[in-house]
Amino acid sequence: MNQEEKVYVVGHKNPDTDSICSAVSLAYLKNKSEGTTRYHARRAGQINEETEFVLKYFDVEAPKYMPNVGTQVKDMQIEEVEGATDNISVRIAWEFMKESGISSLPVMGEDGSLEGILSVTDITNYFMDSYTKTIMSEAKTKYLDIAETLNGHVLVGDPEAYFDEGRVIVGSSSPEQLVKFMEPKDLVILSDRTDTQISAIEGGASCIVLCLCDDCSEAVKAFAASKGVVIICSTFDTYTVVRLINQAIPVSFLMRKNNIISFKLEDFTDDIRETMAKNRYRSYPVLNHQGKYVGMIGSQNLINVKKKKIILVDHTEKSQAVDNLEQAEILEIVDHHRIGTVETVNPVYFRGEPVGCSCTILYSMYHELGIDIPRHIAGLMMSAIVSDTLLFRSPTCTPRDKTAGLALAKIAGVDISDYAREMFRAASALGNKTADEILHQDFKKFIFGETVLGVGQISSMDAEELVDIADKLRPQLAIEAAKSGLNMVFFMLTDIINENTRLLCYGKGAPLLLEDSYGAKLEGEHADIAMLPKVVSRKKQLIPAFMNALQ
Repeated sequence: MNQEEKVYVVGHKNPDTDSICSAVSLAYLKNKSEGTTRYHARRAGQINEETEFVLKYFDVEAPKYMPNVGTQVKDMQIEEVEGATDNISVRIAWEFMKESGISSLPVMGEDGSLEGILSVTDITNYFMDSYTKTIMSEAKTKYLDIAETLNGHVLVGDPEAYFDEGRVIVGSSSPEQLVKFMEPKDLVILSDRTDTQISAIEGGASCIVLCLCDDCSEAVKAFAASKGVVIICSTFDTYTVVRLINQAIPVSFLMRKNNIISFKLEDFTDDIRETMAKNRYRSYPVLNHQGKYVGMIGSQNLINVKKKKIILVDHTEKSQAVDNLEQAEILEIVDHHRIGTVETVNPVYFRGEPVGCSCTILYSMYHELGIDIPRHIAGLMMSAIVSDTLLFRSPTCTPRDKTAGLALAKIAGVDISDYAREMFRAASALGNKTADEILHQDFKKFIFGETVLGVGQISSMDAEELVDIADKLRPQLAIEAAKSGLNMVFFMLTDIINENTRLLCYGKGAPLLLEDSYGAKLEGEHADIAMLPKVVSRKKQLIPAFMNALQ
């Protein structure tokens, strides 16, 4: 694996404390054991109050948000095509495009922002269709660019001034005829005849271009200077000067400024593929998040897009996984749940153990690899174990969970009982949250054949508070079922102290499923809640019971 390639460690959507703490702890372990910095913890959803309390308590920054692991423009091979400033001449731009073998040239402002695109087609159309004699003045062409395009130099006048008024004409006739058809401010292309040069200056030319010469008479130079007329000397003959002079206009005149199709580094390839197929340009500019030009891509760059490398923690259900998981390369999975629906293309390292928390598995991995556990990592893993096992009260708790939790609490320097009380209190402080936010604080989707269930859970050490939460959540279950296409929605209101759950239910099949699973009936004013004594675990108790009933 390339040393520079990043690997993202990510848990499930609507992450709980174990999902976040496992991602941070495993990324730290991988970096330490391999002596690298390429492993990065990420989160697939918003952090809940409990996890926020944990991170703040141990002074750990929350993982960055990664809701989608689909391939993006930044995963493509971006061609580092050098951009041009908008004041260079078309001649210079053309030479650069020819040497670089590119068909489109990005044109940038001084701050690096994209101002336009100049393509070979734009240049071709210009020289094939342009017949107006005033195009150079319309483009406000700099005299210095005219001189450089004609392989010459400015002999008299300011090279930085602009030709911004008048026509371009050829003074091939006699002085008398020239005066008849030229107009003031014209740029006149002349030979080395002094009398014609004097006539052009007298006629009010803004600039005269002298072909096949390097200098002119002192009298002509003095007369031109007195009239404010620019003199450009070119080593080319008249035919070549006439053929090349229009190439001196600035690219800003020809470039496309409006309706430019560009992509950002964060854009997903699924989205840009459709745009490319519709427009069929050979290349498109890429911008960073500040709108600055980065490089160019074309449809050919979609072929070998690098997949993001992912390690999954605390889940194996595709319905719970980050979006577009199929576009990523899964390297490892560390989990303590049942084996779900995540599929991989290649064989991967899989570590699944029947314990109460993913961080219990990580605790063993730290010891196996001989990596010291620092206080903040110990605090995170201890918090995850306390959360998942409800301070060792859950039936999912194993002796290994308890041993790991107590050992980690010692490293973290906390009294585990006092700490757990603070953490659970933070988790149940939901007064300012909306019903939707409470529902999704710890919410997972499960698919059993054609039946799709949504199950959320809140644990509290205050039984009265759970009653208030139920009243707030009741209408939200129906909304969630309709929005997410769920057949049934359940929410566990778990009393940690008394070790029971009041199960809030919604859906046509919910009463029958509940009766088949636990022999329980819905009660209460709304007939939508059931008391489940000694049921505190979604993973170990509720979901297996539902699975058996549905099968």
